[in-house]
Amino acid sequence: MANLSEAKTQHILSALKQIEYGSLLITVHDGEITQIDRTEKNRFLKTKVSQSKRKANGIG
Repeated sequence: MANLSEAKTQHILSALKQIEYGSLLITVHDGEITQIDRTEKNRFLKTKVSQSKRKANGIG
C-alpha cells in the first residue's frame, strides 16, 4: 500500500470520532484509498405504554 496522506488520515480519524454506534468502511483499489463510507446507527429506548393508553387502544 502506498503512503497514507495526512489528509486521508485526518479524514478517517474525524469520521471515527463522530460515530457512537456504527461502522466505517474504507475501500481500497490498487493500494489506494478511494472511498470512505460512514454508517451511524441511532438507538432508541423502548418506552412502556401506560395502562390507560393500553385500555384505550384495546390492548389489555
